Amino acid sequence: MDLSFGSEYDGFREEVKTFLKNNHDKAPSGRVIGESQAAQQSLDWQKLLIENGYTCRTIPKEYGGYGAEPNIIESRIIAEEFASAKVSQGLGGQGISMLTPTLLEMGTEEQRQQFIRPTIYGEMSWCQGYSEPGAGSDLASLTTAAVLDGDEWVVNGQKIWTSSAHIADWIFCLVRTEPEAPKHQGISFLLFRMDTPGIEVRPLVDMTGVANFNETFFTDVRVPKDQIVGARGQGWQVANTILGHERETLATSSMTLSRLNAVKDMMKQETVSGERLIDNPAYRDRLMKLQGREMAMRFNEMRILSSRLNEGQDATLARMITKLQGTELRHEVEGMAIDILGEIGLAYEDNPYLRGAGSWQSQYMYYLGLIIGGGTNQIQKNIISERGLGMPKEPKFEKSK
Repeated sequence: MDLSFGSEYDGFREEVKTFLKNNHDKAPSGRVIGESQAAQQSLDWQKLLIENGYTCRTIPKEYGGYGAEPNIIESRIIAEEFASAKVSQGLGGQGISMLTPTLLEMGTEEQRQQFIRPTIYGEMSWCQGYSEPGAGSDLASLTTAAVLDGDEWVVNGQKIWTSSAHIADWIFCLVRTEPEAPKHQGISFLLFRMDTPGIEVRPLVDMTGVANFNETFFTDVRVPKDQIVGARGQGWQVANTILGHERETLATSSMTLSRLNAVKDMMKQETVSGERLIDNPAYRDRLMKLQGREMAMRFNEMRILSSRLNEGQDATLARMITKLQGTELRHEVEGMAIDILGEIGLAYEDNPYLRGAGSWQSQYMYYLGLIIGGGTNQIQKNIISERGLGMPKEPKFEKSK
């Protein structure tokens, strides 16, 4: 079976390889250089990638993107070559991967002009105000309220698991604006600054040892009434658009391929009793199985991309699979690296025998968290079975009085 893209794309692939060869030294390496210098290096790299069309490729030029026509194969080649070279594909995060495509689809022209350019260039960072202590898997049960007072919304309530809230400039937040409406119809989607008076952020340290998540409290937070995406009460529709983009980007095949390549390189370098790990048949077999699953993920992503260009092509089930399979696969890739290192794989923090600066251990725990975050994989299996495969819904029982 020939899985190549054809000779007509050979020139484009060489173009990407040449760019990487000439510019790879400008990419952020992940080394601790000092926060301001590292941040500036990431911003400079993002700007260079956008200018050359290697990230934000199809975002229109009037909003700061490269402005290319969608091309599934070219996007795939870019991802493959950057993963092969182990070079950063640019900035990610909730603003770029989730909010920006949603604003392109559902935002006003003023919102696109105000938010997209500074977001994709890394000048404006975002966090997501969705989950609450009593509204996690059943997100539509949220109670954070927004009441219109003249030209402002007044927001009161609490969010939890708010990733990056302690460093974000802005938040996109689900609030209840119609308390008497059915729970899915009384929600609105607001945008507001995180330095607005009345916001308190309390970091939560997760099992990686870092405060990635936060509790966020809102007390009489005043938000201009035009900072709403979609119509009043249309927030659930906007939220589902966001969730679709989130689930497609939590564990992409290109990120997994890059980590698999790093595992393969490590297996060629590390030895046990004088034998290279790559020469161990059990480890090699395990690696090949993971490579096969990554390839399946890659072509599933191409199906999703093609559905956006071909009217009538349904990729609903393919989208649902992405988050479930991607996070579990990434967790297994990181776990394999730890396993093959044996006792060294247990090293952590400042241990002198660390490999990969401890990224294998931290990413292993981080992706265990992502199997839960972004909609638990147990919930995702229900969604796939009911909405994707048409299976009967899970029975619901009335609560006892």
